[in-house]
Amino acid sequence: MSNFIPVLDLHQFNSSDTKEKQAFVDDIGAAFRDIGFVTIRNHGIDKNLVAQFYANAKNFFSLPGEIKVKYEIPGLAGQRGYTSFGKEHAKHSRVADLKEFYQIGQTVQGDDPIKNEYPDNVTTSDLPEFAKVGNQLYRSFEQSGALLLEAIALHLGLSADYFKDKIWNGNSILRAIHYPPIIQEPDSAIRSEQHEDINLITLLVGASAGGLQVLTMQGEWIEAMPGEDEIVVNVGDMLQRLTNNVLKSTTHRVVNPPKEQWHVPRLSIPFFLHPRSTMDLSCLPSCINSNNPLQYEPITAGAYLDERLREIGLKK
Repeated sequence: MSNFIPVLDLHQFNSSDTKEKQAFVDDIGAAFRDIGFVTIRNHGIDKNLVAQFYANAKNFFSLPGEIKVKYEIPGLAGQRGYTSFGKEHAKHSRVADLKEFYQIGQTVQGDDPIKNEYPDNVTTSDLPEFAKVGNQLYRSFEQSGALLLEAIALHLGLSADYFKDKIWNGNSILRAIHYPPIIQEPDSAIRSEQHEDINLITLLVGASAGGLQVLTMQGEWIEAMPGEDEIVVNVGDMLQRLTNNVLKSTTHRVVNPPKEQWHVPRLSIPFFLHPRSTMDLSCLPSCINSNNPLQYEPITAGAYLDERLREIGLKK
């Protein structure tokens, strides 16, 4: 394995050339087995929507605290609307991360009873464009994420549409994260302590500043900074569990900048692609063998998410 994050082009997967398509499937599979991260070019996410959402997120987080907390809804475990600074921590840490964030969830399409499971998205009356553009960007992320999951399914020897019904009206989250300027010596906290994501895959557009680091199999931290018009995609714990650890949910973190750059805030926009709560995360039989015996007990995606929200302090 190389100590860098592979760069792949999604145009390859969309190609009518079967060799090109298969090359993408092989490459994303190898990367997700080795390091759990890839960088994707030509990902199909509307860059104008990304730019608009960045601008609106920046404006939202610049609002006075007493206005932002109007959009922090008790009882939602941070799954919709605003979560104030210092609320979330990594699974194995009790020190809060140096961040605040805003989350947009699924707007259910069609007459699907799953709508009863999801709280409504929070409308930002002080900045109406923020949530509106966020909903549009959410759909763009969903489409690109579905294509990537098709490639992953093919790599695993499954049908291309294996994930299709499992992610339809899924519990995905678009999160705008604001890491404010650091104004005093942190109490052992960093902007985001080392962790793994809970979902199937995460799609991340380039942040406004560096700091994202990935832990390699050799125990080295490497920088993950996508170029312009690129995104970083990583395996989440649900996909790792489904594949019995064949695909790797890699530890990552966001470190504090050098002291001379403490005054520079950081804005990041990840899309956490989740399935429906009923998805069975029992390990795929094809991923279980004598060299890799069964690692996990059966669980649904909904039960697994509930467990994690308690571990990170968002749900009591």
